Amino acid sequence: MKKFDFALIVTTALGVAACNNSNQDQVNNVELNQPSVDMLNEQANEAAMDAAITATADNQVAADVNASASVPETSSDDQEQNVSGM
Repeated sequence: MKKFDFALIVTTALGVAACNNSNQDQVNNVELNQPSVDMLNEQANEAAMDAAITATADNQVAADVNASASVPETSSDDQEQNVSGM
């Protein structure tokens, strides 16, 4: 029985060891498909600049709307005379 157990353990160990060698190709493929750190930094900087430009443009539009809305209407003499007569 001890010889059978030993043979079973050795066979199982060899089977597990044989399965482990095929993953290196997958690891290499994953490493090839990863972008470089410099590329990621460049894309992040571009996105930040785009967001800043958009925010600046939105702020300018809001300032233009506020400036046009805050222009007071000039009152005419007729309106002033009407108020003073009350």
